[in-house]
Amino acid sequence: MQLRDALDDYKRHRDDRTRFPGERRTRTGRFSGYDGRLVHVGEDGSIRDFSYPVFGLTGIARSRFGVRPVDSSVEALESQTTWFDTQSNRQRYHEDTALVVTDHETEYGTVTQYDLTLENIHVTHFDTNGADDALALVAVIGFAPDGRNTRIGQLHHDDAIEVYHASETDYLASATGFEKVRGAAFGGFAELLDETPTEYPRGEPEKSYDEDLLSGDSLCVIPTSEGKATVTTLLTTRATKSRKAALDTVRTATAYDGGALEHAAKKQTERSVSSDLPHADAIATDLRVLSLLTGRSGLRIAGPEFDPYYAHSGGYGYSWFRDDAEISRFLFDADRQFDLGLGDWHTRSGAAYAETQLDDGSWPHRVWSFDTTLAPGWANSRIEGIGNEYQADQTASVTAFIGQCTDRGDVLERALDGLDDALADDGRPVTCQNAWEDMSGRFGHTAAVFLEAYAASAASNTADLTERATERADTVYEAIDDLWVDERGIYALREYGDGHEKRGTLDERCDSATLALANAHRAYARIGDIDADRLDRLVSHVEQVIDELWHDGSAVSGLVRYEGDRWRQREQSHEKIWTVSTAWGAHAAASLAAVLTDHGDERADRLAETARELLALILPSGPLSLDTGYLPEQVFDDGTPDSATPLGWPHALRTATIALMDEYDLLEEQPVTADG
Repeated sequence: MQLRDALDDYKRHRDDRTRFPGERRTRTGRFSGYDGRLVHVGEDGSIRDFSYPVFGLTGIARSRFGVRPVDSSVEALESQTTWFDTQSNRQRYHEDTALVVTDHETEYGTVTQYDLTLENIHVTHFDTNGADDALALVAVIGFAPDGRNTRIGQLHHDDAIEVYHASETDYLASATGFEKVRGAAFGGFAELLDETPTEYPRGEPEKSYDEDLLSGDSLCVIPTSEGKATVTTLLTTRATKSRKAALDTVRTATAYDGGALEHAAKKQTERSVSSDLPHADAIATDLRVLSLLTGRSGLRIAGPEFDPYYAHSGGYGYSWFRDDAEISRFLFDADRQFDLGLGDWHTRSGAAYAETQLDDGSWPHRVWSFDTTLAPGWANSRIEGIGNEYQADQTASVTAFIGQCTDRGDVLERALDGLDDALADDGRPVTCQNAWEDMSGRFGHTAAVFLEAYAASAASNTADLTERATERADTVYEAIDDLWVDERGIYALREYGDGHEKRGTLDERCDSATLALANAHRAYARIGDIDADRLDRLVSHVEQVIDELWHDGSAVSGLVRYEGDRWRQREQSHEKIWTVSTAWGAHAAASLAAVLTDHGDERADRLAETARELLALILPSGPLSLDTGYLPEQVFDDGTPDSATPLGWPHALRTATIALMDEYDLLEEQPVTADG
């Protein structure tokens, strides 16, 4: 997203009740891109690259498509173009693939658009379906090579256009060539500062050499052949692909039509989800989303980068080791239950964690998923060597995955060193940042993930580590009760830590992150005994936290993040519902139901019912799931989705919850038999 786009969006939405101005939203539309670029296809057919975090190249910043009769006046190009964004559009995925199909209802009939991303190529094919009038395609596409919107040049190669800056070079080609090509640059400072939003493309400008050749945007009139046209784009660099090779590649790709794209999309899909699995549609969607969010390194970004200027957040297009390792763990559990064929995913994740581990055994705040290098962040005190701006739960999450499903004993040993270094003498983690990255203290969630990490390491049967990890797990298990708030029947959000005026006292608010205690104890049960008092407290905690954080909006219901959360509320007076919190509630209730079942405890039935109720909210038919199947991070009370969409974490939680409940026969209420 370029600053001009952000300013234009700000002008359009600064007074909106649920939109944060200056962002590029993906609350509607669908993504394509399993193995390279990540391209968003809007419901209006516009395409934009969200590729930099996963691919390292910027690509398309903006676009717009439409049609016009072939006998229209060239001089009145814009006025005689029917843009798709003014029409009624229907969009879907082709079966379980990442091929996006959009039907545009125009005055000339239905125009069908097919979009598929294949590594560094994106193919957009149009079929006018035998429209009564002979139509030409109008495409305006703006590139931002090297993330730039100035000092860009164009070269026109008959049936292809090259847009370049210094390293990145982007190409556009048409199967039927171009009837007309001209630049479509933005205006000057006065237009940027004008309170009125700018139409894209701008009207026919005065002719000048720089309009055509010193702009990243091109407006093209593209002839159709038998009512069809194909446009392809290629992202590359001068160092990796010569001009001739790039032109050959982008031109060759224009041979794709609708049928060829369906075939390529099927071939691209790594695996299909058996329709016999419970909630197979949800599992298939989750695997698609997590594939889309995976970068070249195998690490996943949290979500598509909708706020590149950090106007209202700290950015999302990065790999956090918390999010990624939690996703890896959830996928491992689901794969073990459903045999999803994800072995290569687990191997790739283990290799990426080994590559990114710091010398002290910990992991940094966040990295770029295209090459694992350190990304901008604010919690890197372990690298800086000073302070407590460190998110210890991230290292614990990775440790839990490595202990659970890899044989990397060297990585695991160093990871345990990193955990031990962040463990205080009282058996709980030291002062650090929390999972939500908005507080410091000694958190219940961090303690939970430490317990799970040590328990998973102890269960790994790694030579010389089992006894050590078991001792640490026992220590953390005992220390967790220091966070118990008897008056509320919950474990505290945190103990206020070093540097806080309330140091040593408990923050007694409910926090959905502390629901991680349920699954942590399920892991601990494999190596130790959970006593009756702890079971009672866990039941009370999970039920009370879910009850306290439950919120009924005017259109949706679910769990808020924590008591008193004011982030991204806009004009709403109450905390917003989070899909990850709601999914966490379902998984925690299911995890505790599993523990209770293993203990022969009848309270498992009511926890299972809670899990079913919460899971229903995030299933494809539920109110928190969008028509695309995507789960947004947050939802306003009126049902408007907000923030990163789709967010990988709740998608992985959803599949893991389904797998766990299937393992323990919790998906359907069990009938009461005659003997009770």
